[in-house]
Amino acid sequence: MRRAKIHEKASYLADAVFSASDGIVTTFAIVAGSAGASLSTSVVLILGFANLFADGFSMAAGNYLGAKSEIEFEKAKGSRTDGEGSPLVHGGITFAAFNIAGLIPLTPFLFLVSSPFVSSAFLVGAALFLVGVMRSYYTKRSIFKSGTEMLLVGGFAALAAFLTGEVLKKAVG
Repeated sequence: MRRAKIHEKASYLADAVFSASDGIVTTFAIVAGSAGASLSTSVVLILGFANLFADGFSMAAGNYLGAKSEIEFEKAKGSRTDGEGSPLVHGGITFAAFNIAGLIPLTPFLFLVSSPFVSSAFLVGAALFLVGVMRSYYTKRSIFKSGTEMLLVGGFAALAAFLTGEVLKKAVG
């Protein structure tokens, strides 16, 4: 089933919100899983940056190809494709938002703070809430509700990653 056409700026907003959230959550999942498994800071950074660039590029390429496929599908049906947005812009927004936001969980590990995991968790919570707040600016939803929603969804994913690291550490350690 084809998704309803939405305003071009809204589709770019969707790309940015989804990608920023995913960048924060998936990178923090690496951090949380590594912390749960008691891995060293250097391993956290290696895994984190490998995830950041590989997943960011993968998401950008997938979004580019998806947007391009949608436009080609509409053209094949003989429909107008005005306002669909550039697939390249969709991919670029996805890559930039994912990688910029995905750096947040790694920052405490780069600066070797005394408790990098705890610092990362606080930064991630604040960043997720802020993405929700920024989203509310465009959606006209409550700042608190939108920020809390992003925080809870991302927090659940982080908790799952941490617990997975704990379980696997016990299983293979």
